[in-house]
Amino acid sequence: MRKTLVVVCMAVALSLLATVAGAENIKGKVGVTGRIGFIVPTDSEVIAGGGLANISTDVGFTGGGGFIYGIEKYLAAELEVTHSSFGTNGGRFGIGDGNITDISFGVQYRFPERNSLTPYVGAGLDVLINGLDATTGSNPDVDTVAGVHARGGIDYFLTKEFALNADAKAVLAPTADIKVLGSKVGNFDATNFSTLFGVRFFFY
Repeated sequence: MRKTLVVVCMAVALSLLATVAGAENIKGKVGVTGRIGFIVPTDSEVIAGGGLANISTDVGFTGGGGFIYGIEKYLAAELEVTHSSFGTNGGRFGIGDGNITDISFGVQYRFPERNSLTPYVGAGLDVLINGLDATTGSNPDVDTVAGVHARGGIDYFLTKEFALNADAKAVLAPTADIKVLGSKVGNFDATNFSTLFGVRFFFY
C-alpha cells in the first residue's frame, strides 16, 4: 500500500514537472522551505555465513527544511537538512530500522514563471549521516559518507511570497561501513530516491 502511494505521488510530481512554466527574478531574495515525503532507500548487506547477506529496506518517511537564496535572475543556491527513517528485514541479524540525515548543498536553475508555476532543476553535494537501530544490544556504528544529488521540482505561487512545492531528488553515494565494537559487519548503502511536498516562503 505504501509503495503504491509512493508511485502515485511520483506520478503526480512528474506530471507537474512536465508542465510548461517558470520563475520571476529571484536574485537577492531569501526563502525558507519545509517539506515532508517518502524515501526509497537502497538495500544494504551484512557479513553472514562467510559471505554477504542482503538487508532489504522498506519505503520510509522523510522530512526537513532549508533555505534558498537567489544568486542571479534564474540561479539560486539551496541549503537543506532532511531526516529519513525506514524499516528493514534485518531482524534476524539484530538490525532494526535505518535512518539517514542528509545535509545538502545545491544550486538550482529556475525557469521563467508562467501561470504562477516555476519549475526548476538542480544538483549538489550531500553529507549523509547514517544510522541503524539494533533489535538487541547496542546500535551498530555506521560511517558518515559524502554523496551527490540531482533534483527537479516545481513551485506553485499562491501569492508573491508563498508557494506550494513538489520535489523529486536522487542521491548517489558510496557504501558506508557498518561496525560493531570496531569490527566491520556489513555495508550500508546511502543511495536513495525521495519525493517531497511542502511550502516555500520568500522574503521580499
